[in-house]
Amino acid sequence: MKIRAVLFDAYGTLFDVHSVVLAAEQLFPGQGEKLSLLWRERQIEYSRLVSMSHQPDLHYRPFWELTRAALQASAERLGLALTPAAEERLMNEYRHLSAFPENGEVLAELKRRGVPTGILSNGNPEMLDVAVKSAGFAELLTHVISVHPVRRYKTDPAAYALGPAALGLPAREILFVSSNGWDALGATWFGYATLWVNRSGAPPERLGPPPTYTGRNLREVLACLPTKPGARAAAGAPAA
Repeated sequence: MKIRAVLFDAYGTLFDVHSVVLAAEQLFPGQGEKLSLLWRERQIEYSRLVSMSHQPDLHYRPFWELTRAALQASAERLGLALTPAAEERLMNEYRHLSAFPENGEVLAELKRRGVPTGILSNGNPEMLDVAVKSAGFAELLTHVISVHPVRRYKTDPAAYALGPAALGLPAREILFVSSNGWDALGATWFGYATLWVNRSGAPPERLGPPPTYTGRNLREVLACLPTKPGARAAAGAPAA
């Protein structure tokens, strides 16, 4: 396998979706972490519902709208009084999520090596544009690909197909990197070489096949790439 390009999931992989916890805790003492976890869970659940409907013209909503709806539903589930001001504060936090600390140096090294890179994300173009610029990644990414044009969310194959189309490469020559186990699994099913960045030490998904590589942070990306033309480097923790 020769990796010629790298695509990253955005939310949870490049951007820490739980960096909203501090603001959530200030607004709702003792409930910040619970709100953040449920918000993320409901956000992904809504994206799956939209894709599974098979009626995108009727049910598709941009990811930003799903994110807001998920926040509202999560607050109500926890019995929290989400005022308009609190809602806007949390949504603004989500607009400017923190990047994980090693990500900038990894992206810079990939650019130095001349490796094409990009984001392939559920996020709609407007929210991705703000997140990428806020993190200082705009000059480090070759492509920022949103599923918005196909109106299907990951793990729908139509979403993953956007990567090879944009890069002009077969999926097997693209390393798809995600911190979300379900996303790494979906990308593996599609045919990508995959790296699951398992930051939390979560157990693997019980469906197969496993991701091509597994690591604990984004630096593992560099270990998955050839050290020189025609060579293959093994990742720090290759999948069994």
